Amino acid sequence: MAKNQAPVIRLEDYTPPPYLVDRVDLDVRLEPDDARVASRLHARPNPDGGRGEFFLDGEDIELVSLELDGVPLPRSDYRLDDDGLTITSPPDRAFVLDISTRIDPSANTQLMGLYRSNGVYCTQCEAEGFRRITFFPDRPDVLAVYTVRIEARKSDAPILLSNGNLVETGDIPGSDRHFAVWHDPFPKPSYLFALVAGDLGHVADTFTTASGREVALAIYVERGKEDRCDYALQALKRSMRWDEEAFGREYDLDVFNIVAVSDFNMGAMENKGLNVFNDKYVLASPETATDTDYANIEAIIAHEYFHNWTGNRITCRDWFQLCLKEGLTVFRDQEFSSDVRSRPVERIGDVRTLKAHQFVEDAGPLAHPVRPETYREINNFYTATVYEKGAELIRMLKTLLGDGGFRAGMDLYFDRHDGTAATIEDFLACFAEATGRDLTHFKLWYRQAGTPEVTATGRYDAAAKRYELTLEQSCRPTPGQPTKEPLQIPIVFALIGPGGEEIEAPRTASPNVNGNLIELASPRETIVFEDLPGKPVPSLLRGFSAPVKLNANLSGDDLLFVAREDRDAFNRWQAVQTLATGILVDAQAKFATGDRPDLDPRFVDSLRRTAQDGDLDPAFRAQVLTLPSESDIARELGRDVDPDAIHDAGEWLRGLLGTRLGGELRDIYSRLGTNEPYSPDAESAGRRALRNTAMTLLAATGDGDGIALVERHYRNADNMTDRMAGLAALTRRPGAAADDALADFFERYRTDPLVLDKWFTIQATVPTPEALPRIVDLTKNPAFSLANPNRVRALVGAFAAGNATQFNRPDGAGYRFVADIVLAVDRANPQLAARLLSAFRSWRSLEPARRAAAEAELRRIAARDGLSRDTTDIVQRSLE
Repeated sequence: MAKNQAPVIRLEDYTPPPYLVDRVDLDVRLEPDDARVASRLHARPNPDGGRGEFFLDGEDIELVSLELDGVPLPRSDYRLDDDGLTITSPPDRAFVLDISTRIDPSANTQLMGLYRSNGVYCTQCEAEGFRRITFFPDRPDVLAVYTVRIEARKSDAPILLSNGNLVETGDIPGSDRHFAVWHDPFPKPSYLFALVAGDLGHVADTFTTASGREVALAIYVERGKEDRCDYALQALKRSMRWDEEAFGREYDLDVFNIVAVSDFNMGAMENKGLNVFNDKYVLASPETATDTDYANIEAIIAHEYFHNWTGNRITCRDWFQLCLKEGLTVFRDQEFSSDVRSRPVERIGDVRTLKAHQFVEDAGPLAHPVRPETYREINNFYTATVYEKGAELIRMLKTLLGDGGFRAGMDLYFDRHDGTAATIEDFLACFAEATGRDLTHFKLWYRQAGTPEVTATGRYDAAAKRYELTLEQSCRPTPGQPTKEPLQIPIVFALIGPGGEEIEAPRTASPNVNGNLIELASPRETIVFEDLPGKPVPSLLRGFSAPVKLNANLSGDDLLFVAREDRDAFNRWQAVQTLATGILVDAQAKFATGDRPDLDPRFVDSLRRTAQDGDLDPAFRAQVLTLPSESDIARELGRDVDPDAIHDAGEWLRGLLGTRLGGELRDIYSRLGTNEPYSPDAESAGRRALRNTAMTLLAATGDGDGIALVERHYRNADNMTDRMAGLAALTRRPGAAADDALADFFERYRTDPLVLDKWFTIQATVPTPEALPRIVDLTKNPAFSLANPNRVRALVGAFAAGNATQFNRPDGAGYRFVADIVLAVDRANPQLAARLLSAFRSWRSLEPARRAAAEAELRRIAARDGLSRDTTDIVQRSLE
């Protein structure tokens, strides 16, 4: 084992806990550098577990006292080490364990467990943070009912919050101290425990459930920011109503509280009844938040609320089952967003995210199954594979079973497993029982890593009026899985006739075709469609019905036909993306050799039709006019990637489109430039998205008129969406105009941390050689701090993930900069360091010189003494 590397944890080694804890009584007495935690655990032997010693996890906490059934436990009856506390001879009956611990919240820079930042006490216990508060069997399958008493100085923390319902408050006579007692009647694992205390403002509302019960709602924030909470509060109420209507799930406590804090490692956390959020996903106003911010707030508020049933009421048995709560809940929040916004546009956005992050993960050294079978550090498995691909598996399940079958399976799952810690097997068994379907083959998706590739070849026999569609599937090796088995892949399809008509229920004898669904379960299958009077064009993988890469033998004419005629909005968009990808792949090869590429005018005409089609959703038109990203092209190439050539190709195509579509783009810009009051609703956001896309393409021409347009756009903006769009377009062409706008933006928002994060990010993603020296200088700016995760992600994370040319500089300076930051952050906040390091995940796909430079930095990190387990895990897996 490498130094500092954690031992391998294996799914096959799972054993039930030998002891259960039915009730936990906590008494937490807060002081900035001396918090005392008294825990009373009502424990008993597990009838389904073994006997022997009782191990309680504990990390970086001081044991003050220990009693068993009210009697101090002799030192000879327990062991204490760096990993926890072991009771060597626990009773073979129910017993009570009293544990007193001491911690220093202000010194906790890891932001795991109980910490104090910006004057606020906060906890983060997922995945293994509760052990940094008190000794406890810190595993998801130990569920207990919690009663929590919090005591603090009123002047320090007038607000005292925990899980569940508030049952008692009071003052401590003769002191400035007060207390609050919270009780959560629903058994939960320790990772869902939460405590927040501080001097916070709040906004309040109520929600009446379907059964008529009134729930008190509140969002707590730093004082002075209460006016930015309304959108989040309304999103919460929409989420609560939607879950009742879509899944039959009603909220179950008397109160639901959200707290927004500025120093937080994650986006948000679903603690029962007390969700803790990174404040960037709560606070919003038209002057400070973009349309994307508003959409993210709505989706993440919904996601954490939906966890109340998929994660809290039913939790996961062990961390290998993480996708059971996260993938399922991502699917639920995607469905919510699709219902309250535009379903086609939301689906396109979800797939863009999946391909940009999860497909990249699947193609590199950090690839792993949706349910991994081993891990060293669980914090490193909160990944796009677990979340986004996990959601795609749920979506495929719904496609295979139909809406009714899926709802029946979900209802059975909720009924059968409420109050338990479940597994993927438990989940799938409910759907199999509810529908009579054998899901044994489908389960392979959970244990096989990699992105499957489906090749589709069509052949039409005009004389026989027969169309043959041959489908083949394959999957490349991934770490630890050199060979792959064929998966069960649902392919939603249609055949489109020569006139654009959709052929209803084309006749076929194939048993694997059911209506508009093909179930590809073998390595190769040919499906024969009869009695077709003309050659059809297949529309395959509609709605992106499976997370696969599709290679179809469609000609350029076929793709243009699909882009124009397909009734499936996703496939219309995908056809344009496929054409643009081919153009950009071709162009980057020519730029790499110094040649000049060409552009098929039919592609431009296709975009022109879309841009001018007023019957289409403006947000959809904006998506069609947005080219594939540089990471999309790098993923398509797969090996010997030259980021500079890819970037040059993208700049060339955007500039050419800005020129050739100039008239249509100016018309869009001017027609949508109304003075209507700002609203974050989907329709208004779609109009702004289309207008800003038009402006960006016009600016890409580089001519004076385009730049002048962008300058006016920035100056005249009355909302953050338009202001940021103008700033982003200006900074892509460094010069006086960009510098003036950056200076203006800083002066406007220098006292607003969340908006200042945007200022850092804009500069981090400028794709020019001057960017890196500027970024290094920004790390010395008084507004930058390595102690604030949001600020580090805004500058360093954005640079590594969103500036392909400069992170992958041929001289290796981009890699050295990020490696230096990783090493600087690692000792204080290992989770943050490990996540920054994941930017190196595609290093093996680079051309040889860059590949060597990236590997050198990874090895430099790996050689550092005292490297955390989190970072050691990522760097070792990256190098294996």
